[in-house]
Amino acid sequence: MSSQLQGPDRDVPATDGARGTSRRAVLRAAGVAGAATAAAGLTGTAAAAAPATGLAAASAATSDNVAGWRTDPDSPRFTLAVMPDTQYLFDGASIHKEPVEAALRHVLDHARDENIVFLSHLGDLTENGRAEELAPLGEAFRILDRRGAGYSVLAGNHDIDSRTDDQRGRTPYLDAFGPQRLRGLRTFGGASPDGYNTYHRFRAAGRTWLVLALDWRPSAAGIAWAKNVIAQHPRTPVVLTTHELVYADTAGEEARLSGFGQHLWDELIESHDQIFLALGGHFWPAARTVRANAAGNDVHLHVTNYQDRYFGGSAMIRLYRFDLSRNTIDVSTFSPWLLAKEKSGRLNALERRELELTDADNSFSVPVDFEKRFAGFAPLTPRRPRPAERMLLPGTIAYWRFDSGRPDGSAADEDLRVRDLSGHGNDLIRTAVPGSPADALRWSGRHHPDQPGHGSLFLDGSKPPLRGACLRTVPGAPLDTQTFRSGYTIEAFFMLPDDWTSSRNAWSALLSRQGTLGAAGKTGDPEEPVVTLSLSDGHALQWAAAPLDQKGLVTNWSHELPLGTWWHAAVVNDGRRTTMYVDGCPVARNPATSTQGLTTLGLSWLLGGYEYGGRLDQLFRGWIGDVRITGRALPTGAFMNA
Repeated sequence: MSSQLQGPDRDVPATDGARGTSRRAVLRAAGVAGAATAAAGLTGTAAAAAPATGLAAASAATSDNVAGWRTDPDSPRFTLAVMPDTQYLFDGASIHKEPVEAALRHVLDHARDENIVFLSHLGDLTENGRAEELAPLGEAFRILDRRGAGYSVLAGNHDIDSRTDDQRGRTPYLDAFGPQRLRGLRTFGGASPDGYNTYHRFRAAGRTWLVLALDWRPSAAGIAWAKNVIAQHPRTPVVLTTHELVYADTAGEEARLSGFGQHLWDELIESHDQIFLALGGHFWPAARTVRANAAGNDVHLHVTNYQDRYFGGSAMIRLYRFDLSRNTIDVSTFSPWLLAKEKSGRLNALERRELELTDADNSFSVPVDFEKRFAGFAPLTPRRPRPAERMLLPGTIAYWRFDSGRPDGSAADEDLRVRDLSGHGNDLIRTAVPGSPADALRWSGRHHPDQPGHGSLFLDGSKPPLRGACLRTVPGAPLDTQTFRSGYTIEAFFMLPDDWTSSRNAWSALLSRQGTLGAAGKTGDPEEPVVTLSLSDGHALQWAAAPLDQKGLVTNWSHELPLGTWWHAAVVNDGRRTTMYVDGCPVARNPATSTQGLTTLGLSWLLGGYEYGGRLDQLFRGWIGDVRITGRALPTGAFMNA
């Protein structure tokens, strides 16, 4: 963007001309103002700008320039840093590189704790695109160069002659920030033949991501180059960066495509599903919008620029914090330079207002279901079923699974017998409440994505009145007399349906052991069973078991588990204490109480049934997948979901 004192920008959609005068109307002269002098006296194409156009460019980085740049390529949380228009800090004889240096140092200083994987500058690095303005900025960026930190830059209308496209030839901008500078970075992928468009790759959240940095005005050749880059990376999500994209007339207004933004949308963004986030500067105030592309998927379009604010924006940066576990991008905007000054108590009255921007267009969260959003070009390959034999670890006492191949939703036979695949004879048979429907147990193809067997059993139990069915170990099953003195691991996959209610389904059990506390000589409610893994009225897991070395029950509790989601539960005892895990993660409410073994009266185990006073009192409602019982403590890496 240009200074309104020097000349307004003029790049707007033609349709905006009839809407009357607005702040944006003042900015309609970009095509003839700005950095038109940048190319004066320069002809030909700089040899230094000869691009690295293939994948080989990405391997050109040396190993000794990345010692200080370490990010976690597998963490589901990572950060993309964005720096918009810095032009007023590099304006003729008015040069202030300290704010930019502070911002770049912040990126380095927080690379590990924020997992900052890349920085994108959105153009208008300088006010006039002159060599004497670009030189100090280039010196500032050596802070990143020396550490091998990945970054991209692109030309804004003030960095070059804004009347030209990417075929303009050599400029001071290209001399300072062309491919010859970037190819030493391990994130650099290549450049268009003219040198003004580049692409970059980084690893984060276990996959490769691509950043396209497009010129102020990419030509038809530049657009074709960008399409080819995307085609060469068909499974890679793309963040597109360019100087001009969307705008808003007033703060709080939804962003709209500018004239050039519409061209870019029509020619590139809309038809390329891999582009899910597109970022631009040039206009202010900050704004955002979402548009559906040709595949029907959301593309998030943002404008961020603070040159209109005190001290040219104080080199504010915006952090896009990706969290693939939460399916969210959290965005914050602040000035590292001013934050550093605040620590020394040197802020003036205006600087205090600029430390951080917390309005809804500068501090916000973007929900993105990444798996669903990327499914059209990079679908996750479902985990294949694993043979039962592979699940029979040393010490496996019982293993049941329900991948029977029966039609989905078909009723289980009344004489159902589920074989114990461990070979120890702990088979399960059906037991039902009289009068319950024949399909109280139904076969299902649904399963946890990490479950070895691709199938489950749906148990349709509830009360009042008590109805449904469960499974029980056959009479004389060896499991019934096991005391587990040396430890145990009990695992189960399950999912509760969306219509599960506490009034009808609470305190059902995934797995329980027949026999009461009173009959076992234990303290507490004498009618309670000696062992149960139950679902509370808040659908939290409760493991309530009477150990051999305690007088009564000892309980472990999970958090409340959302309905309609598959879970893996594990209860592990190492002979000294018991720990509950949900999806391989230890829960908070694991007591330090000594717990050795499990009390038994030699009676059956129930899958999906809970007894009180020795009689069925509640039956499970939901899906149960693979269940395994091992006679020793397993590490999380040996769980069935690992």
